[in-house]
Amino acid sequence: MIITMITATVHFHDVQVAGVSESVERRIFVYVEVTTDEGLSGFGLTGAMLPWAVKSCIDHHLAPALIGRNALHREAIHGYVWHHLNTRGYTGGISNALSAIDIALWDLLGKRTGQSVHELLGGYRDWAPTYATFGYPSLDDDQLVVQANRFKENGHRILKMVVGGNPNRTWQDDARRVQRVREAIGNDIGLIIDANCRFNPVEARYLAMAVESCNLLWFEEPLYVNDVESLKELRASVRVPIAVGQMEGHRFRYRDLIASRAVDIIQPNVIYNGGFTESLKVAHMAQAFNLPMSNGGGWPIFNMHLLCGVMNGGAVEFHYGIWQVSKHFFTGTPDPVEGVMRLSGLPGLGFTPKHDVLAAAHVEEPRQLLSVSHDAHGYRI
Repeated sequence: MIITMITATVHFHDVQVAGVSESVERRIFVYVEVTTDEGLSGFGLTGAMLPWAVKSCIDHHLAPALIGRNALHREAIHGYVWHHLNTRGYTGGISNALSAIDIALWDLLGKRTGQSVHELLGGYRDWAPTYATFGYPSLDDDQLVVQANRFKENGHRILKMVVGGNPNRTWQDDARRVQRVREAIGNDIGLIIDANCRFNPVEARYLAMAVESCNLLWFEEPLYVNDVESLKELRASVRVPIAVGQMEGHRFRYRDLIASRAVDIIQPNVIYNGGFTESLKVAHMAQAFNLPMSNGGGWPIFNMHLLCGVMNGGAVEFHYGIWQVSKHFFTGTPDPVEGVMRLSGLPGLGFTPKHDVLAAAHVEEPRQLLSVSHDAHGYRI
């Protein structure tokens, strides 16, 4: 099954945050299709970081190098990219670009064999627990409580909120917000906080100690750049479990995090970490250290396959904005029901793109997105 064409296009969608009229989340992504000489095509995507750089990487570097190669030889394709295009182990654009292509290759394999990707990755189970990310930094305290209760009433059993994402708030403000949410939802609902790498070690430690009574499931990406040594020290000084890894890019960064005992939960995300091929290596490495995995960084419709495929897979993140974007652009995506998501078992990824909707949201150049200003995470400023 020979690769004959690889296309990459940039798309966006604005999501209205339910119940909050002034809050809009913009999501940008790069959509990729890989076509073969057998007439089969597979698809994948990667996220918002430097989308035109990622598209350019695919158009001018990866596609010319991979067209003519066997789509079933995913390890050989990764080997070629590593040995000829990424000998220094860059992450960022080239890792994101490779991720989208690799997801498409696994989708192709599933369609070719009639198997779901999660079965190809190990087939441990066809379901996974879920958590819903609801707590945007743009929400005030009262809005945050209202949203938490809304998600609880809709059947979600685990909730996640952002801390450190508003420059006008201190760690003390975040501690107050976490405590208010815990009081509002009660002790039977799991609660997670995510700093998106915003804190220094002192602030993160103060916040973790201040919310210790809230019985958090984990503190996600507490420190700038996922600094391994500082994470190790933080983990040793606080009781809340530490989770990181959604955008590390390749197995060597995960090796350092895991071997240094800097984390309690590892979080590879297949749309950033080199696709299923590279993230599967991380999953097996984590098994050897008896570490659980979870999904951080959203895009559950892709990451669910990894977390259902392997025995140490954990909860899948249904980030509200990304969840709604997935439903907008794809048909057949699963929803969480009472804190559980089940896979369809259909071949490949198990859902299909809405090509007409993708075409309507296609962006040719960056200036088309200048009508609304957003921060790095896509929230309206």
